[in-house]
Amino acid sequence: MEVIHSRCGGLDVHKETVVACVRLALEGKITREVRTFETTTSGLLLLLAWLTEMGCTHVAMEATGVYWKPIWNILSDGDFELVLANAAHIKNVPGRKTDVSDAAWIADLLAHGLIRSSFIPDQEIQELRELLRTRKQLGRQQSRHIQRLQKTLEGANIKLDSVITDIVGKSGRAMIRALIAGETDPVKLAALADGRIKASPQELREVLRGRVRDHHRFLLHLHLQHIEFADAAILDIDRNVAALITRMDQEVEAGRTFQTLIALLITIPGIDVLAARIILSEIGPDMNRFPTAGHLLSWAGLCPRNDESAGKRRSTRLRKGDRWLKTLLIQCAWAAKRKKGSYFNAQYYRLTGRRGPKKAVCAVAASLLTTIYHMLKDGTQFQDLGADHFDRRSKEVRAKRLINQLAKLGFDAKLTPLAEAA
Repeated sequence: MEVIHSRCGGLDVHKETVVACVRLALEGKITREVRTFETTTSGLLLLLAWLTEMGCTHVAMEATGVYWKPIWNILSDGDFELVLANAAHIKNVPGRKTDVSDAAWIADLLAHGLIRSSFIPDQEIQELRELLRTRKQLGRQQSRHIQRLQKTLEGANIKLDSVITDIVGKSGRAMIRALIAGETDPVKLAALADGRIKASPQELREVLRGRVRDHHRFLLHLHLQHIEFADAAILDIDRNVAALITRMDQEVEAGRTFQTLIALLITIPGIDVLAARIILSEIGPDMNRFPTAGHLLSWAGLCPRNDESAGKRRSTRLRKGDRWLKTLLIQCAWAAKRKKGSYFNAQYYRLTGRRGPKKAVCAVAASLLTTIYHMLKDGTQFQDLGADHFDRRSKEVRAKRLINQLAKLGFDAKLTPLAEAA
């Protein structure tokens, strides 16, 4: 097999140590040297100096949890090219696994150009990604505490969620705080509701008539504290995100600022400012990293996997990809399909009848990401293809589809063009 890189290294990454193998192919002879370093900063600086001394031009390592990040931070200062590989793509033969053999295996794969590098965005994009992922996690934790709060109210015979959609809104929090303070009179509790609530005062008094004990008050206070902490933390993250975006915009061209790209993406149905920020933090603003829209869909995991044997496709499930981006795009797709008269609405209802709503919404999510790719790469504005896009296709395709539908209903139909019939 042809050797692409004659001086390269492979790293087997662990929490406390990293095993490094340098592979040298000189004058038809292959030599390997293996050393083990600690993953502290001083140990990684020694690793950097050794790799530089050995004259490595390329160094590869597998993405092991978050343990690769400290190594990447130090080795990125070197004069060689760093390659981060998906661990599933470079798995060694079972039964022959040791730390030394893993490092040597990675070096051998890299030497022959068999490792595909993972997408590593710029440092500022990584910081933005971490902030927005933390925001998502805080939102999930907050949702769980809201559910526990609702469970506690239900245990105290308070049916507040039956008449109020958001029990932690302005009215809901006022009533819960009054319950925590010891108020049990349903009339006084109902009077705390905002006048815009649809429920009548009589309905509020009925659902607020319960049996609240000190145990319930303690749990309500505990959960409400967590919810309010999450609110404050999310606001703090939003301020940091806004400051980071402003700092990033000062370092780029006027026409490609982050704010400009966000304003471009929010013209797509189903995408708001927060969704646009998360999308850009996950895929980055530069689409040159992905040769085509299909490569981006494959990386995000929004396309069917390849699972074929003996000419038969065994599975069409979505492949694994960026779970943060995939879940967000699915949520955006559910929102986009609600816009009447749009292409996404027509696509969803065209597919949901024969493929089901879940597969239909995945197809809409793939269309959204394809649209985002071309808008970011070409700088074009969003133009909806319209609900009649599928009806504007060739007459032969539409006629064949309608004949097949009639055949399924038990009819034998033959079409004659109007010109010939006349």
